[in-house]
This record gives sequence, structure tokens and C-alpha cells, in this order.
Amino acid sequence: MQPYSQQHELLGEQLAQFIQKNPRLFVLTGAGVSTDSGIPAYRDAAGQWRSPPPVLHQEYMKQLSVRQRYWGRSLAGWHTMRDASPSTGHKVLAAMEQVGLVELLVTQNVDRLHQKAGSERVVDLHGRADVVACMQCDLEVDRDQMHHWCRNLNPNFTTPKITVATRPDGDTDFETDFSGFRVPNCPECEGIMKARVVYYGDNVPKETVYSTIEALERSKAMLSVGSSLQVFSGFRFNRHAAAKGIPQAALTEGVTRADELLQLKLDASIAPVLEVCAEHLGLVWR
Repeated sequence: MQPYSQQHELLGEQLAQFIQKNPRLFVLTGAGVSTDSGIPAYRDAAGQWRSPPPVLHQEYMKQLSVRQRYWGRSLAGWHTMRDASPSTGHKVLAAMEQVGLVELLVTQNVDRLHQKAGSERVVDLHGRADVVACMQCDLEVDRDQMHHWCRNLNPNFTTPKITVATRPDGDTDFETDFSGFRVPNCPECEGIMKARVVYYGDNVPKETVYSTIEALERSKAMLSVGSSLQVFSGFRFNRHAAAKGIPQAALTEGVTRADELLQLKLDASIAPVLEVCAEHLGLVWR
């Protein structure tokens, strides 16, 4: 274990004690758990947007210009998410599952890094960015295939060698003239192709919500990691836990929407606290 500050040692021990008292966790993770993997978070420590909000579902479905901009920018940014490796946070949470400490891990992220780290009991609450599907006939293709089509249809389209910023939804923050960008449609029915992601303004499937709440009710406690909990799709679980008297802890930098519902709030960097926690729990995670 690397040497960390006295604060990290204290908070990691506190989290380990919380888990030892409640050894069956419902875990909810957000973008903060993936920042050490090179994928930026949507919000800052105050819960405010770091950059313009992600694409809206209705705008994507109705406006060709939105789809042109999304897929053009994705050609420059997708590789960051595709090639990312699990962080310490992902690995420690996977180790917790392996020793029976996790009932279910629900992630608001679409990067599949929990699965890469070895977690198996995972719900991708907002979908997954590595699969693209037709909104009409439901044909699915790998996202790399979609990018291959985009490049073939737009041989003269170039992306900046140095971009302003990679965004957490698999694209990149740059602007150019996207009006001539040709967006591939479904090869089977010409329907609109869209990543298997719940965009803003869309809804998480009800069956996913119901089965996830059932897992929460089977759990001894809820642990939120790396999420400001500003989005209701995740915050609903905090509210449900509070209504059922299920203890809650959160590890993230800055404020969360659920601060008043928590029994333990750890305002600190995720990796060092989880590493100290793992040491106290006797977990092997590297």
C-alpha cells in the first residue's frame, strides 16, 4: 500500500468499519470512480457542470445536425473510453464482490470498467457506450464498427490532433463544420443508430429499476462512490434506502444530493481511501 495522508488513513479505516458492520453492500458508482482511468467527470466538487451537458435524447432523435456533431466528435474521443484501464476504485470494488461484500453494483457510468476489473454483479444503469443499436429494428453492432462506417463515409473529415478535452460520454470537446458529415443509418432498415446509452431526457427501463430496488432491499447498507447524485436515476436509490432505514455511506469529492441522508460522508479522493479500506478488510485487489 502506498503512503497516504493521515486523513486518508482515518477515512479508509472508517469506511472499513462501516462495511464490517454492514457486510452486504448495494454499491452505486458515478463518474468519479473512472477519473483515475482518464475519463473525466461531468460535474465538479460543487455539483456543477464542468462542460456543456451531454446530448439530449429527443434532440438526438429529431435533429440530424445533433447526430452529425455527436458522431464527428466521437471519432476523436471514443478511443479514450475504449482503451481505458480500470482504476484502483474499480479493482477494490471487484475484490469486495469476490469475498461476498457486494450484493449488487449499480453504475451510472457507461464505460464498462467495472466489468474489466472483474465485477460480475453489475447493472449498467445508463447503458453501455461500446454497443450501438438501431432505434427501429434493434440491430446491434459494436461501436468500433459504427466508427468504421463513419470513417468510410467521411474520408475527408479530419479531427484535431490536439483537442480541447475528452468528454465522459465518449466524444471530444471541439467544434468544426459538421454539416457535411454523413451519419450511417441502420444497414437493415435505414433506422437511426444510437449508442446503447440512456441519454439525458430518456428513461431507465422500469424493469431495471424494479430489480435494482429489490437488490437494495436485500442489502445491509448502501455505498455511493464517485457520484454527486444530482441525477434522479441514481438518487432515487438513496431516497429508497432512507425510507427503508438502510444505512448509507458516500465516498466522493465535494457535495452530494444525498448528504442529509448519509450516516457516513467521506469527502476525499476515491483511490487512497479505498486502498486503505481494502488493507483493513484484508482484500487482495491489485
